[in-house]
Amino acid sequence: MCAVFSGMSSVRIAFAFFALVPGSIALAAGVAERPERVQPLLIGASMPGTVVVHTDRGVATNLVEAMGGKPAMLIFHRGGWCPYCDMQLSELRLIEAELRSLGYQIIAITPDPPRALRARAAKESAAYQLLSDQSSALAEAFGIAFRVDAALLRASSSANPRTILPVPAVFIVDAGGTVRFQYVTPDYRVLVPKELLLVAAKVSLRP
Repeated sequence: MCAVFSGMSSVRIAFAFFALVPGSIALAAGVAERPERVQPLLIGASMPGTVVVHTDRGVATNLVEAMGGKPAMLIFHRGGWCPYCDMQLSELRLIEAELRSLGYQIIAITPDPPRALRARAAKESAAYQLLSDQSSALAEAFGIAFRVDAALLRASSSANPRTILPVPAVFIVDAGGTVRFQYVTPDYRVLVPKELLLVAAKVSLRP
């Protein structure tokens, strides 16, 4: 089952789902043929913490190392070529200070190669971590990877065409690596309301 919410009016729906799901665990289902068919990890699942990703310097790491025993908000997006993904990250910057005051770190994960992340970091001076999931192994482990159709393949990036992309998603993970909240939508045009992320972050701190 995929949790899909859209727009500001969906905050109550999202948290109705959030309240019902704890204890439900779904295993990642590989690469979906369409974004609507992804099967993401649900609340209560353990994150795939040892899957190898890379820093913007090309250094191999994983989520356990990147998180360093602290809770995190994980933002999966399609890449720097996607304007909607850029808008989502811009929204995130508006609440970044408050999230950090709650004890969270923010980790943005993309299939872009490390060199693209370096260019982005230099351009934007991002305070959050940027990780490259160029192999899409982490997106697949989270159950949000899908196979790109020909039209999207042409639109994605002529310099770095991707045959597999992640569905835009946000996971809040506690210090022990347990998923406490997830927001997944196959419609890349739908932005996660920053108000929802803040409330989810606060609720996720509760025992």
